[in-house]
Amino acid sequence: MTNKQKIKIKLIGYDYRSVDNAVQEIVQTAKKSGAIIIGPVPLPTHIKKLSVNRSPHIDKKSMDQFEVRSHKRLIIIEDPNSQTVDDLRRLNLPSGVEITINL
Repeated sequence: MTNKQKIKIKLIGYDYRSVDNAVQEIVQTAKKSGAIIIGPVPLPTHIKKLSVNRSPHIDKKSMDQFEVRSHKRLIIIEDPNSQTVDDLRRLNLPSGVEITINL
């Protein structure tokens, strides 16, 4: 039984288009270096809802509702070589996308 090395990349962002563009760039650079890619796997969207009073005194029952959605994607790269890791480090990704990498 050989232990294969894996890189798990998790992307989180408020705009799904920027998250998908970042995923597409990561997948293309990993494929160029010859690594095996699993994903991108869309993870459940976290929705945070907020209710705020419109006016503090007069219309107490009148409220505004807001929501913030955070979209998540997971990419697993199996058997990465040194070229794959170097290419991923040089990659410029859009702002507003948080990336966590686990080895």
